[in-house]
Amino acid sequence: MQPLVLASSSPYRRELLSRLRLPFTWSAPAIDESQHPNESPESLVRRLAEEKARALTKQHPSHLIIGSDQVAVLGDQILGKPHNMSRAQAQLEAASGASVTFLTGLCLLNSASNHQQTDCVAFTVHFRQLDAERIRRYLEAEQPFDCAGSFKAEGLGVSLFRATEGSDATSLIGLPLIRLVDMLTNEGVQIP
Repeated sequence: MQPLVLASSSPYRRELLSRLRLPFTWSAPAIDESQHPNESPESLVRRLAEEKARALTKQHPSHLIIGSDQVAVLGDQILGKPHNMSRAQAQLEAASGASVTFLTGLCLLNSASNHQQTDCVAFTVHFRQLDAERIRRYLEAEQPFDCAGSFKAEGLGVSLFRATEGSDATSLIGLPLIRLVDMLTNEGVQIP
């Protein structure tokens, strides 16, 4: 098997990828993650996943490189990482009783052959009605300030949900493993 590299510094993505029990290394790609004018959220995550994978090709010329990027979309607004309590409070207040769709771009690049597979996996979270006190208690307990949408689905954040909808729950955490297994299989990787 070609060596596997995750083009990400995310501890969440590393934890997810480790579930496949494949040896891998990781490296943070240096790219500009700004949205282009008139670029749709789906186009944005697909492009950024590709750019992250391609950014590592010189350092990893004969590897399978995994790039991934995610945005949370509420209506027509992209929710970024809140970085602090007040922004997280505002995001969860806006999401209360509404649905937020997480779009995760995924790219598997074979840097030896230049063969690339790219996809976008959607997963929707339907939120309960959330009052300010519940939001405050949640944010103080989990402090999800580095998470788009201001919650950790793998933790207490699930208590904020009324329902979820999508083909791959791991995409919500940032790396759609079901689709990634398809891509790795296409490259001849045997799992398990």
